[in-house]
Amino acid sequence: MVKVEVLRVFTDAEGRFGNPLGVVDGASVSDPGHRQRIAARLNYSETIFFDDLDRGELRIFTPTVEIPFAGHPTVDAAWIMSRELGRTAELLRTPGGDVPTRTEGDDVWVRGPLAATPPWWHERLSSADEVAALQGPLSPDQDATQLWAWQDEKAGVVRARVFADRYAVAEDEACGSASMRLAAALGRRLIIQHGNGSVVHARPGPPGTAEVGGRVVTDGLRSLDE
Repeated sequence: MVKVEVLRVFTDAEGRFGNPLGVVDGASVSDPGHRQRIAARLNYSETIFFDDLDRGELRIFTPTVEIPFAGHPTVDAAWIMSRELGRTAELLRTPGGDVPTRTEGDDVWVRGPLAATPPWWHERLSSADEVAALQGPLSPDQDATQLWAWQDEKAGVVRARVFADRYAVAEDEACGSASMRLAAALGRRLIIQHGNGSVVHARPGPPGTAEVGGRVVTDGLRSLDE
């Protein structure tokens, strides 16, 4: 029996919406193939395995592949560390590199290397309404794509959706790494109204990096028979 804590990352101010994520104690599942099977069964956009909570060492799996870094798993991991250790987490250690973390009010922030993020394609649409009305990507070739439009350009508010069949995720409710890349490309801080109602904050970091932040809530434990 494998215990999985389910959390939602990038909720709105009332704790609604957000991108679900599974968190597993890495000591209970050490084999990479076993981890991949668990991630596939859970079928969240990502599942993380903490190998050393005190040091912030973790691995990240989509339903089909391990990836070196992603936004919403690392925001979640920083939140988990702070809760479990009773102090603000300062650093995560991922295969994609060390990830500094901090909190700003109710939001947890991470700074990650853009070179380690998935290779998202961004395509701007004409209006936020057009983004909201999407039934899927514009073409089947858009299998790792963030479609976006300005909702309020002056205020830096974006409406966005992410479609990711490449990673066996039809639509990612709130994609941190794509939002990081968008903020870096636009060179400004963004508030991204993502998916059905999630809220992602993103901004450029030092060269080669970007930052992403948001709120996290827990939906409790579930068990998988193994």
